[in-house]
Amino acid sequence: MQEASDKVSSENNQNSMEIPEKGTDSHGSARKRTGKGKSPAGTKAKKGKLNKIQRDGYFGPYGGRYSPEVLIPAIEELEKAYKKYKNDKGFLKEFGYFQKEYIGRPSLLTYAPNLSREWGAEIYLKREDLNHTGAHKINNAIGQALLAKRMGKKRLIAETGAGQHGVATATAAARLGFECVVYMGAEDVRRQKLNCYRMELLGARVVPVTSGNSTLKDATNEAMRDWSRNATDTHYIIGSAIGPHPFPTIVRDFQSMIGIEARKQFKKATGTLPDAVLACVGGGSNAIGMFYGFLKDKKVRLIGTEAGGRGLKPGENSASITFGRPGYFHGTRSLYIQNNDGQIENVHSVSAGLDYPGVGPEHAWLAVSGRAEYRMVNDDSAVEAFKEVSRLEGILPALETAHTFAMARELAAESAAGSAEGPGSDAGDEAGGSEKKGKKGSARVKKARRQRILICLSGRGDKDVAEIARLSGIEL
Repeated sequence: MQEASDKVSSENNQNSMEIPEKGTDSHGSARKRTGKGKSPAGTKAKKGKLNKIQRDGYFGPYGGRYSPEVLIPAIEELEKAYKKYKNDKGFLKEFGYFQKEYIGRPSLLTYAPNLSREWGAEIYLKREDLNHTGAHKINNAIGQALLAKRMGKKRLIAETGAGQHGVATATAAARLGFECVVYMGAEDVRRQKLNCYRMELLGARVVPVTSGNSTLKDATNEAMRDWSRNATDTHYIIGSAIGPHPFPTIVRDFQSMIGIEARKQFKKATGTLPDAVLACVGGGSNAIGMFYGFLKDKKVRLIGTEAGGRGLKPGENSASITFGRPGYFHGTRSLYIQNNDGQIENVHSVSAGLDYPGVGPEHAWLAVSGRAEYRMVNDDSAVEAFKEVSRLEGILPALETAHTFAMARELAAESAAGSAEGPGSDAGDEAGGSEKKGKKGSARVKKARRQRILICLSGRGDKDVAEIARLSGIEL
């Protein structure tokens, strides 16, 4: 496989591994269809077993390590270091220090009274936008930078779409004394000029990428090329839950604090668990971190929001789970938007952070196993939600998270419509539903309650203000 190219090996062209018909992963989920609809295209299982090498780093049939030979030593070095330090007391103490004293964790859980009143549901926000640098990305960037320090690396590189991961990596590099280079698609440089300058102020060199359609996919290609040339002294901090093993696991673990904190905070605030947990999904780092805390709570719906863009045709969206097929790209097996020849399609989203043609392998497995649902929100709905949340709650959400707010509004409307049709469900009792006698005192009718929806507010939207103004026909 040519790692830096736009070609993936689709299921039509390559099937080098046997997939179990009914397997379990670390979540103990049996493979079944996704939610209420069909499985993502091309995910029909074949009988067989994963061999010893394949078991490590797989989520069901997805994940693994499919990288050029030149990168294997660096990837193996990273895996060895992570296994050594992930439970090391000294590492955990230093990481804990940065979480509390530098990032500002734990991030708050906020009740949104105005959105709750307007939408007819109880809306709670996990405030990753309040972290240092303004997003969840700093959690993973600090964690990987501390690993790089222990591996003796002198230089950090990163890819970035919306710029938040680039800012987080530049921040970690400045604090810990690394040289830093950030690759960013030229289209995203245009959309995120503020974050580009922030990275430069932090001492990073920003490299605009003009190949392909000049977005996140192409920035990732260039970062992979750089790493292949400079692996001896360089660590590549992948920002999303993508890439060859062990990256999806490392990113998930460093972001898992989001869901672990949120579950404890929500239980303390309400005495129960949410009905649904929502997060936006591009590659999926904030979502996998948020979902992690609730995976074992089978009554809690996990809903990932994909970018529906401006239409359903190829090139009009970046909904990788909805339209993707299994393939191999950027070092891992997952779901990708590709044509019949296995070529990656151009994708689109109004949000630079969701403008990627694939999804992390753990999300692919959560979709196929049925544990999580993934639904689309189009550009217009996301922009509308950005404005509504800003106006009603005094919070500017990142455009990525604005997709999730739009989905929460839709979910609340669906719940209200369902409540109007009949009595509440059994789930309502535990979370505050009540019963009352019928007119003759013989029948007990459950009183419907409002859904409790928890949103991962993955980042703040200062970075998107200029783009929102442009889309609204306003010249700043």
